[in-house]
Amino acid sequence: MSLRLSLKRFFAMEAASGLLLIAAAVLALIINNSSLAAWYQGFLDAPVQVRLGPLDIAKPALLWINDLLMALFFLLIGLEIKREVLQGQLARFSQVALPGAAALGGMLVPALIYVATNHGDEAALAGWAIPTATDIAFALGVLALLGKRVPTSLKLFLMTLAIIDDLGAIVIIALFYSAEVSGAALGLAAACLGVLLALNRLGVRALGPYLLVGLVLWVCVLKSGVHATLAGVALAFFIPLRGERSPLIILEHALHPWVAYVILPVFAFANAGISLAGISAASFTHGVPLGIASGLVLGKMLGVFGLTWLAIRLRWAAMPHGANWGQLLGVALLCGIGFTMSIFVGSLAFDAASSPYAGEDRLGILTGSCLAALLGYTVLRANLKR
Repeated sequence: MSLRLSLKRFFAMEAASGLLLIAAAVLALIINNSSLAAWYQGFLDAPVQVRLGPLDIAKPALLWINDLLMALFFLLIGLEIKREVLQGQLARFSQVALPGAAALGGMLVPALIYVATNHGDEAALAGWAIPTATDIAFALGVLALLGKRVPTSLKLFLMTLAIIDDLGAIVIIALFYSAEVSGAALGLAAACLGVLLALNRLGVRALGPYLLVGLVLWVCVLKSGVHATLAGVALAFFIPLRGERSPLIILEHALHPWVAYVILPVFAFANAGISLAGISAASFTHGVPLGIASGLVLGKMLGVFGLTWLAIRLRWAAMPHGANWGQLLGVALLCGIGFTMSIFVGSLAFDAASSPYAGEDRLGILTGSCLAALLGYTVLRANLKR
């Protein structure tokens, strides 16, 4: 498949996924604020248990979605990152300099704004990483509404930026959002990684052995206290990329539709259904939702556009071909659509059973993401040639 066809396929799928994400989130909001709210909560709280001898995994449906289905999402992210680093947009410094600078600014500035907004509240500060995320599917879904007028170079810039952003999110989750670690489970996970390395070095190209060991790795990481989704990323890095029909490309192409059209919409439906009961104008001024919304809208715009402007002015990188400053500002605003990854990080930062801020993060994420989408679309439309 040529690069042009691959990009066309990727953008089409991500854009459609973004629109489906919007529909799933809206549906969840409607259902949880209607007479069906009890059914919605019952679905999320439904106990699901898997038992095999001494191994027992019992979780409500919501955690199965967030721990297992999202591990497949992170597996896809890991596959994309490995491919881009070895063969794609992250293979050369000249390709990564501009989106890399933009991604760095887009993570630092929103986090600083959130911390400044919630300074002095230790419990609230746990959510500092929530506004650092960018939802590539949602952002490309908004770009799709503008049609063919959007330069391909601008889409590539946004895609590469989001991939680097995802890599940053993986590092943040691993370092800051892992529970107390079980040495025994972590040792078994390390053994699984050793087996995966051996399979790779021995030239095994069949996907079955990798996926089987990957499933055991997921169980070990789940039991270790490190977040289970990181098992997906670790597995991806051992899938071989060599050859015309490489296992990595085959798995990535097979997994992408399932993630785009099933896993992410299900995740959005399960996590976006906040109750609007008791919410007033004052609710939006509380530290957590205000810090998240401000970080996503103002922080992403300042961080992404500011570091992009600096990198181009200092001649570290060139302006994307066919783009202008107004279009870059619009893309910087679209980067404030956090949604999927922001909601996921929020579920790690504020435990639903113990944190006083559980649920407030959703209010800030939905508000900030919607504002960023609206402003980004408006700015881009005004700066695109008809």
